[in-house]
Amino acid sequence: MKTFWIILSLLFAIFITLYISQATGYYDYEQYKKVELTKDKIALFEQDVKDGKPVDINNYLENVTYDYNNNVSKTGLRLSSMIKKHVRSGIDGVLSFLSMLFGD
Repeated sequence: MKTFWIILSLLFAIFITLYISQATGYYDYEQYKKVELTKDKIALFEQDVKDGKPVDINNYLENVTYDYNNNVSKTGLRLSSMIKKHVRSGIDGVLSFLSMLFGD
């Protein structure tokens, strides 16, 4: 029962944190900063065109690729692969036993 209240309190704290960040406009501000960055890049592009400089689209795009590889994800992938291997061999064993049992 004590763990239930701990989990419930933790979920409530997460909810309150997200609610306050939404109510204060944190997310909207982060999106606004991205728009302003885009406007700056557009202005830079227009200036480069006016100046006759060579234009490459990669100079004006923001790099938005994220790398989610870390030790936890690698460990989870290894654990998942190991579980899959054992479950597959277990299912194959059960099916071969049933096949032998029913004389197929």
